[in-house]
Amino acid sequence: MNYNKKSVEDIDVAGKRVLCRCDFNVPTKNGKITSDKRIVAALPTIKYLMEHGAKVILCSHMGKPKGEWKEELSLKIVANRLSELLGQEVIMAADVAGPDAHAKAAALKEGQVMLLENTRFIKGETKNDPELSKELASLADVFVNDAFGTAHRAHSSTAGVADYLPAVCGYLVEKEVSIMGKALANPERPFVAILGGAKVSDKLNVINNLLEKVDTLIIGGGMAFTFLAAQGCSVGSSLVDNEKLDYCKDMMAKAAAKGVKLLLPVDTVVADSFPNPIDAEIATQVVDSAAIPAGKMGLDIGPKAQAEFAAAAKAAKTVVWNGPMGVFENPTLAKGTIAVAQALADSDAVTIVGGGDSAAACEQLGFADKITHISTGGGASLEFLEGLELPGIACLQDK
Repeated sequence: MNYNKKSVEDIDVAGKRVLCRCDFNVPTKNGKITSDKRIVAALPTIKYLMEHGAKVILCSHMGKPKGEWKEELSLKIVANRLSELLGQEVIMAADVAGPDAHAKAAALKEGQVMLLENTRFIKGETKNDPELSKELASLADVFVNDAFGTAHRAHSSTAGVADYLPAVCGYLVEKEVSIMGKALANPERPFVAILGGAKVSDKLNVINNLLEKVDTLIIGGGMAFTFLAAQGCSVGSSLVDNEKLDYCKDMMAKAAAKGVKLLLPVDTVVADSFPNPIDAEIATQVVDSAAIPAGKMGLDIGPKAQAEFAAAAKAAKTVVWNGPMGVFENPTLAKGTIAVAQALADSDAVTIVGGGDSAAACEQLGFADKITHISTGGGASLEFLEGLELPGIACLQDK
């Protein structure tokens, strides 16, 4: 995939109606937004368009309405918050690409902003229906994609409209593509990747792709136990994907053949069972990863592994991290994840954190401003690391 895409700064938007796909899939509770981080993240692109005389038409999905109108998933609350942040009214359309959207888009003046209703209220959105794509495109003269979190989906509002309009990226997508793209295509070395999370099956293609690129691959979290079991280690009652043992053996052989250092945790924090509830107090001990006692479950990396992983991260010039090292929602089992986050924060390397739990960990710990780049898309950043073409990026014009 070509990572060198045209951005909003590469086209003239003055006087033009610009359809901008944002990621306003914000968390809500009792009809109120609980975090406006995604709305705030979209502001640089929206303000650029306003200041350069565009007539701005924003669109996004929220939740999973599955093609049905659901009042609790209306984007009206987003329009209200955006109005406060921009200091001017954001005009709310009563539909997605229907009569109200068309009437309001036609009446827009330069510098004004409107928001379409939840794109997933229309059944054709997730099917990338050409008719819906055409209808959305007819609202505007230019398409800007600034929603990296949905760039791995070929939907009408993320990719389909680009069949009918000149398409470029906004600042958020530009940052994701340039930083992650460079890390994968032409990294400063040593290049270290740290993978965590529960299941090997979630990261099969990521591991395979990264072994082609990295100098060191670190595997922690629940997925490490399938690798340890594949080496013949005793892993007690830890999470093991028995169907992926041969795959793990193949990946270890591939690492050896390519001269890639593959690090697994040398010690592990174990307990009798998974904490229930997840943040319950729990009695733990640290054991050698190669000899976890029967009946004991590995739930975090141990202190030796923390030190080894941190040292590898600090010696790197590029570090990519995706997935926690343990059950980090439990304070007793968060030490491994905290150690990795701290190592990235202390590093002089280009540090990239893939979305999801590892991003949440960095933000909760207050390290976000010390990381080069925290991805805004969990699924999209995973597919990026797999080396897949993302439809919402591939459809944009190359520079």
